[in-house]
Amino acid sequence: FLGLHLFSPFLFISQSDYAPYFYDNGPHSNNGNLALFSLSEDTPKGTQIYVLNGTDPEGQPVRYGLSFDPGSKEYFRVDPKSGVVTLIEELDREEQDELEVLVSISDGLNKVVEKVRVFVMDANDERPQFQNMPSIVDNTPSGSSIYKVQTVDRDTGSGGSVTYFLQSNDPNSKFAIDRHSGVLRIKPGENLDYERSRTHFVTVVAKDGGGNYNGRVQVMSSSATLTINVIDSQDSPPVFVGTPYFGYVYEVSSPASASEVNAEGNLMDFSVTTVTIRVVDLNNHPPTFYGESGPQNMFELTMYEHPPEGEILRGLKITVNDSDQGANAKFNLRLVGPGRMLRVVPQTVLNEAQVTILVEDSAAIDYEKSQSLTFKLLAVEIDTPERFSATADIVINLLDTNDNAPKFSSDFYIARIPENSPGGSNVVSVTATDPDSGLWGVVKYSIYGSGSDLFLIQSDSGIIYTQPWASLDAEVKSKYNFYVKAEDTEGKYSLAEVFVTVLDLNDHSPEFNENSLEKTMVIGAPVKVEAVDDDAEEPNNVIEYSIMKVEPDNIFDINAETGEIKLKPYIKSMDIVQNITNQKECTWSVVVQARDRGSPSFSTTTVVKIDITEATQLRGPFASFLMQSRENPMQILGLISGVIIVMVVVTVLISTVMFMRTKNSNKILPSRRIIRRRAKHRKQWNFQNPFKPQNNGENFMMKESEVPLAENINCNNNSVGTRWSPPAPPRAPLPPPLPGHSRSGECLWAVPTVSASVASKSKKRSCRHKENPINTALVSELKLKLEQKKITNRY
Repeated sequence: FLGLHLFSPFLFISQSDYAPYFYDNGPHSNNGNLALFSLSEDTPKGTQIYVLNGTDPEGQPVRYGLSFDPGSKEYFRVDPKSGVVTLIEELDREEQDELEVLVSISDGLNKVVEKVRVFVMDANDERPQFQNMPSIVDNTPSGSSIYKVQTVDRDTGSGGSVTYFLQSNDPNSKFAIDRHSGVLRIKPGENLDYERSRTHFVTVVAKDGGGNYNGRVQVMSSSATLTINVIDSQDSPPVFVGTPYFGYVYEVSSPASASEVNAEGNLMDFSVTTVTIRVVDLNNHPPTFYGESGPQNMFELTMYEHPPEGEILRGLKITVNDSDQGANAKFNLRLVGPGRMLRVVPQTVLNEAQVTILVEDSAAIDYEKSQSLTFKLLAVEIDTPERFSATADIVINLLDTNDNAPKFSSDFYIARIPENSPGGSNVVSVTATDPDSGLWGVVKYSIYGSGSDLFLIQSDSGIIYTQPWASLDAEVKSKYNFYVKAEDTEGKYSLAEVFVTVLDLNDHSPEFNENSLEKTMVIGAPVKVEAVDDDAEEPNNVIEYSIMKVEPDNIFDINAETGEIKLKPYIKSMDIVQNITNQKECTWSVVVQARDRGSPSFSTTTVVKIDITEATQLRGPFASFLMQSRENPMQILGLISGVIIVMVVVTVLISTVMFMRTKNSNKILPSRRIIRRRAKHRKQWNFQNPFKPQNNGENFMMKESEVPLAENINCNNNSVGTRWSPPAPPRAPLPPPLPGHSRSGECLWAVPTVSASVASKSKKRSCRHKENPINTALVSELKLKLEQKKITNRY
């Protein structure tokens, strides 16, 4: 009997689990944590709009979640594994232009929840709505304002800007409307005549500037009718017969008479009548810009950055005028400057107009990009050969607003600090900048999160230190992560994540499981010692083993990596051991050193007492395997499990084969099939004493298709006919077989009638040992017929 001492040491090492986190890829990315993501309101329901994306520091799989505040409508759904976010409700920017969403990421143990905002962007889905039409007004003098049309379009940008038109097929219409202001006037030179028409119906069309909707540009419009009542006035003077009388002079002509004179130049006579003189205009006046105090070619304005789009720059009081008449007084207005920040209305002027400057691109009017903007306002005549023009400078001085949040130089910071660093040690410096001016650009720093307890940050400089009382130990915890916040004076902020790694120092010595170990060594099999180093990282926790001293003599070798101790190769029996010690029984004291590979290196020694014995009870490969595995019981357990599995598999295979053979043997075979043979190939069958009852089971040769078939009742499933052709005369009995070659139990061969294959008759199932009464009667009838046939042949 050989006793085996099994040791199963377990080492428990605690390891912290860090929280997962989202990737913050910014508002223009389609994956991350959904923060500041923007989405058009015409996005179809069911569209996959975003992918939540994050990771776990330990590499564990993460699951995603998404929810809304209680009572809020849920617009999105997320797949917890892939992070794909799908729109499940239709959006309407005019009803809600900003959504607050709670997104979460979990690794099974830790769950991080963030509240983010999603902006709903405008699509051109709203028509202009009239505020003061339809309406009824009375007429006013020619050229003056009749009515100001007011509309509202709830869209933004070009989709929210409205222009006006008159819906009329009459080229001689007496009315005109300002495209931008909506002011309806009677055309210059036109009058409303009560005697010709007492009522006029004017249809006004309001059309937006167009915008994207469902992937295409859509322009939307509305129309309303204004009723104008003409009031009668004394506007018909007496009429001369034979008139009118017309003449024309240029506006710069000199005065002259109309009188009849004689050859000497004396006045002869005169008469009086009314002559209409038309003064014809010459294009002798260029367009001119006017301010509140007269002609002006430079206008200046101070305003805050990022005014709302569509807002009028009300600080600019600009009027443009051309003193000529008709086509000579028609000119275009154009604004030239950096980008398309502003636009001017109206764009076409006849005689005179109030100039309006509108904001078109609010984002481009940025104090941080340019503190002053300069534009050129141009007025150029259209249909004149002279093409007179005028120019005015528009200078806009911008005032700063707190429109920027502080921004870190990096989304995350990685720091490394040695363990056992004193409290107050410098860890890492973070930097964030705010481009706003004055106090709005002052940044304050703070840290928070579960990993921030051992750290502090200077609020002004952004330098992160360890707490004065903090003691960092890589063996206790080697990874920390927390968030740093940069905030301006009005609370606008941004976040970055800090990852701190505590670097391991070699501050632990290897330790053996026991100070003194006792082992029993069987010749041919090693024993093992084991030490543990509590340092966190390699090479500080990598151990090398060596033998320092052996009493009474060193007959051992040790594996420097595993700690396995075995006899030197020449020690193959107890006789050799006893020759070395001159003792039959001896306990060997081995001093083993465990040294780590750190710098500086630490070591520990222990005394291992080894009793050497020789295994004689078990032999062969299995015994050798048991001896080698006595220090590793799991290896023996694995072998036993493997043997059990192989036995189960073999049992299943054998059972399957036996079942299939039994199933095939139980098949019902077809009956009553006759092998037909020609007469010339007919064989004669030998039988002994056919008239004896015990031979009634012998087989006879059947003649082809002579008689109907009888029911098959033979135990070997052979079919037998009821009528037979006469067999050859009986032969003499066969001589007895030689000794040792008995044929009495040998199988006879029968002609198969079912499976068309040769089948032997079994010894145990021979029909000779069965006396079936029906079979006996059948054979007797056959014998009788044979006797009758033989008598007939004699005669």
